Amino acid sequence: MAITKLGVVFSTLIALPVALAGSVKTCSDPPLSCSSSTSSNTCCLNTPGGQLVQTQFWDSNPSTGMSLILSCPSDSWTIHGLWPDHCDGTYDSSCDSKRAYKNITQILQAAGKGDLLSYMDTHWVDINGDNEQFWEHEWAKHGTCISTLDPNCYTSYTPTQEVPDFFQKTIDLFTTLDSYTALKNAGIVPSTSATYTSAKIQSALETAFGHPVTIRCQSKALNEIWYSFYVQGSVQTGNFVPTAPVGTTSNCPSSGVKYPPK
Repeated sequence: MAITKLGVVFSTLIALPVALAGSVKTCSDPPLSCSSSTSSNTCCLNTPGGQLVQTQFWDSNPSTGMSLILSCPSDSWTIHGLWPDHCDGTYDSSCDSKRAYKNITQILQAAGKGDLLSYMDTHWVDINGDNEQFWEHEWAKHGTCISTLDPNCYTSYTPTQEVPDFFQKTIDLFTTLDSYTALKNAGIVPSTSATYTSAKIQSALETAFGHPVTIRCQSKALNEIWYSFYVQGSVQTGNFVPTAPVGTTSNCPSSGVKYPPK
């Protein structure tokens, strides 16, 4: 899968909106988030969380999802989330307690998103096997802070309809960001003995993505990658533009970085 083809959509995940759901409000020539352009319409401009960060996990001990019937493949990273960071690396969290829904699975099922839910059960998995709790956390902490997902950004809003939009967009981005293949193409593969430099890892990912990314390590082992985007328009229908991270830093050592197999 080509990591640079951001317009590619995972075809099996496309589903028609719920019949009675409202539609996303349209935006005429929306500005790019975090640009010098300003707009008072927060349904057309993601603000203050204008840098959207698609984050991925590589958990190997224990291996994320391996306790589940539908476990994540050993040659794929998993999803952490989609985070609306301010344009300086800071961020808001848990912005709307009234929309901190406790039934993400049921919401997606009711929206006709069975294929999406199945994909999430394989690629957006909790290390302790409680996927529902993990999705609830990511939605409540980050999804409720995305301004263009506010209920006011829909015409004839149907309660919870912004939830499938959030999870669908996160998956759509993830399917264009094949971290495993990007690293493998540079000779960086999971190993019980080999180690790598941060520069080599960064170079491999930058070659594929087109911009620097943020890499994160735990106990010198590579375990997270953060891809940054600006958005022209809303998260639901706007154009995601790859960019370098702002205000976030990698914490991996310069050398001796481990990449253990799952």
